[in-house]
Amino acid sequence: MACKDTLDYIQAANYEDDLDKLQNCDLVIEAVAERLDIKESLYAKVAPHLGAQTIFATNTSGLSIETLGGVFPAELKHRFCGVHFFNPPRYMHLVELIPCAATENQYLDNLERFLVSTLGKGVVRAKDTPNFVANRIGVFSMLATIYNAKQFDLRFDVVDDLTGKRLGRPKSATFRTADVVGLDTFAHVAKTMDTNLPNDPWHAHFTLPQWLHTLIEQGALGAKTKAGIFKKEGKRIMMFDPEHMDYVPSNQRADAEVTEILKEKNWGKKLAALRASHNPQAQFLWASFRDVFHYIAVQAETIAQNARDVDFAIRWGFGWDLGPLETWQAAGIQQVAAWIEEDIAAGKAMSTAPLPTWLKNIDAFHQDSGSLNFKTGQFDPRSSLDVYQRQYAPAKLLGESDKILGETIFETEVIRAFTLDGKVLVVENRNKMRAVSKAVLDGLNQAIDIAEERFDALVIWAPDAPFSVGADLKSMMPAFATGDMVAIEAMIKQFQDTAMRLRYSQIPTISAVQGFAFGGGCEFVMHSNKVVAALESYIGLVEVGVGLIPAGGGSKEFALRAAQASQGDILAALKDRYMNVAMAKVATSALEAKETGHLTADAVVVFNAYELLYVALSEARALADAGWRPETPKTFKVAGRAGAASIMGQLVNMKEGGFISDYDFYIGSKIAWVMTGGDVDEGTIVDEQWILDLERQVFVGLLQQEKTLERIENMLSTGKPLRN
Repeated sequence: MACKDTLDYIQAANYEDDLDKLQNCDLVIEAVAERLDIKESLYAKVAPHLGAQTIFATNTSGLSIETLGGVFPAELKHRFCGVHFFNPPRYMHLVELIPCAATENQYLDNLERFLVSTLGKGVVRAKDTPNFVANRIGVFSMLATIYNAKQFDLRFDVVDDLTGKRLGRPKSATFRTADVVGLDTFAHVAKTMDTNLPNDPWHAHFTLPQWLHTLIEQGALGAKTKAGIFKKEGKRIMMFDPEHMDYVPSNQRADAEVTEILKEKNWGKKLAALRASHNPQAQFLWASFRDVFHYIAVQAETIAQNARDVDFAIRWGFGWDLGPLETWQAAGIQQVAAWIEEDIAAGKAMSTAPLPTWLKNIDAFHQDSGSLNFKTGQFDPRSSLDVYQRQYAPAKLLGESDKILGETIFETEVIRAFTLDGKVLVVENRNKMRAVSKAVLDGLNQAIDIAEERFDALVIWAPDAPFSVGADLKSMMPAFATGDMVAIEAMIKQFQDTAMRLRYSQIPTISAVQGFAFGGGCEFVMHSNKVVAALESYIGLVEVGVGLIPAGGGSKEFALRAAQASQGDILAALKDRYMNVAMAKVATSALEAKETGHLTADAVVVFNAYELLYVALSEARALADAGWRPETPKTFKVAGRAGAASIMGQLVNMKEGGFISDYDFYIGSKIAWVMTGGDVDEGTIVDEQWILDLERQVFVGLLQQEKTLERIENMLSTGKPLRN
């Protein structure tokens, strides 16, 4: 997410000369070494310089917030708390907010507002217990996995194949996650549990195995040292073998009979099948689930306020699709509890601690009224803090009913148009991966018709990522296969016309973007009158990967923007924009997209994707209230034949240098021809339709090339681009 202006926001300072600057800070976060004496010394030094309303937070993960509060100046303790970010903070949504007894609620509320809206985080208010919520449960889950892997004699590569994507968890699974986190960091967190939880019924399992200590002693700490539990040798992935204390090839995977069980959608049937199977891998999975469920049930009341905090902490902090209590609820709480009790009685569980009495007769951890409070037995509603009113479609927990947002205006199989306020029409593409098919185009045009007649503005939005992966190539395959170029050209023309309607309709159009906005999705974004983009938006014209060029107005739009940005030298302004298209450049954040030109400078970047619709509606109303009127269609100068020749020279060098294939060169030459205006002189003035016609002509021609069809088929079958 590195952007040119980022460093301008950072001001270097030191303790000798700049302590007075602290009085102007709303929030000060301390992240010094995890030693009480060092922190106490720092607190004494900085506290006198804090502003009257400054919140002082520690980012500790291993020390008690109450203990740290005890060495913080007494008169300031009401503004002291813990704020625990998860690494890497850009991608991990979770922040744990931990008060001490003296922390005043108004400061916690203000900090939560800032964390949620300004930094885009998901906040869990945690109790002051060792490792708080996420690491306490998440690290125990990893310890249980390590323990059960040894019990069932499973290799690390097999365990990771079983405990990653197949369970709806990150592909780094268990042992690779430890490598990514750092084996020393993982050991530190486990040591915190070992030291501070001597009476925990699972305490005996908090000691890490000797092989892991050996790796740490050897400096093999994981990804940061290029070697840990796994390492790469050339193109081979190697895995540490604890038995021989050496690396062996990582080349084994889960058994087919177990992966077949994991395809079962019903969690009750899935866990039952794993438990009943005689396959050691299936038994391992059941045991790992059982021990985590067991641990949470016994310790829940001391770890967290309610079930929502547990599940969001693990989902947001460890990247699981479903939290552990959501999984338990999906499988049937009482059935799973009975299985756990049977295993405890049979001596199979990691601990003999009995399940708590509050678990009896519970049939849900989450329901519409709230999530189970472990102490009261009641269901706690969601936070009423005002910042959450900005989230029209917040993260949903299993057990909560699906809610229909707003009043439906019209609905098709792939499009829903609704309104929240009677003034702005919101359009949601419900096609798979929000790909753009003819039915989607028809629905979007219908929405524009209705919006122009009855509403003040139109917003294109989706409740989650992606915004759109582009044209629905699968739906177009019959036309490709039969060579029906007339039908294909008609659809491309409709695509272009729809994009141009977004630009020139009688009401302002706003794209609310998150996740992928590729190809045609990017073209809709580029043609909208305003863009509100979540920080984690990945925007690009990637058609080259399937042997095509942007033909929904994307090539035209970059040519137009180059002409508008040029100061007499059209080609100089065009070259970077050309390379964006020819190399399928994808901006890796909304901020970077402003630099690459996929977004204009006035695009609004939102750090919390759950606030996307709120901000988009605000922008839509602001444009409408200000009397917005569409621009007139543009004419602009193009670089012509001379510009195309200059670009071709650059392409020749790239091909000779092995950076692009022969077919990449061929497609690149076609893109250059379109973006420079075709067979015209340098400086020729054209209109947008001129370039759109060239786009369409080249697109249809490329579809008749065998190598393009090979690229399309490879993308549809593997999901990866083919560079033939």
